[in-house]
Amino acid sequence: MRSIRKKRKKSLNSNDSAVNISGPDSGRFPAHVAIIMDGNGRWAKSRSLERLEGHRRGVEALETIIRTSVNIGISYLTVFAFSTENWNRPEYEVTGIMMLLKEFLRSRQEELRDNGIRFNVVGNPGMLSEDVLDALDEAKLLTKDCRKMVLTIALSYGGRDEITRAVKQLALDAVAGRIDVDGIDEQIISGYLDTRDLPDPDMLIRTSGEVRISNFLLWQLAYTEIFITDTLWPDFGPDELVSLIKEYQSRDRRFGKV
Repeated sequence: MRSIRKKRKKSLNSNDSAVNISGPDSGRFPAHVAIIMDGNGRWAKSRSLERLEGHRRGVEALETIIRTSVNIGISYLTVFAFSTENWNRPEYEVTGIMMLLKEFLRSRQEELRDNGIRFNVVGNPGMLSEDVLDALDEAKLLTKDCRKMVLTIALSYGGRDEITRAVKQLALDAVAGRIDVDGIDEQIISGYLDTRDLPDPDMLIRTSGEVRISNFLLWQLAYTEIFITDTLWPDFGPDELVSLIKEYQSRDRRFGKV
């Protein structure tokens, strides 16, 4: 297989992703951007590379988007890294993805902290190995006091799984008398979700041209503005992120009203 020469890794402190957002209404800026990072495998296949090389380049793209997001003032960035359905992929690929995740966390957690980025994770932890859970906990603990941006990784995550887990806990609390069934509303339900401490996304970006949300944030995306790009995730960069945010600024969000 042909290989790609390894590039020198850039620091999250790098200024090369410092871009200026200006648009039709600079005040209408998305606080929370969610991204379905899709297309790593197709990117690798188109270059006659192994799929894991696509995932490795996908991590590099993520680092660039994290730098850009914190530089331009996004408060919450949530990325879909690994779904509950992805456990059905070949074992070597799953193992490789988890290795890349641990490498990213352990090599970048101090830079996340130094840049004011709090690390967060949502998903079903029961399916993750102890070493992955340890890496996640280390990053969360080290960055817990950061306030500039919240980076959330959706890992072993599925929207239906999240809602199912929330409903089970809600039912247990109702039976135990901890909540009044007649008082259950949307706010109560939101409080049982993995994303209870996050606002709903303002915009969702999906790369690779697929037109579906793939079981991602099913409850939270009710009024999110959706953007589809044909760009494969490893090729997605700051310029396209800025372009999509400018398009977001031009949309009229009515939330069901006139």
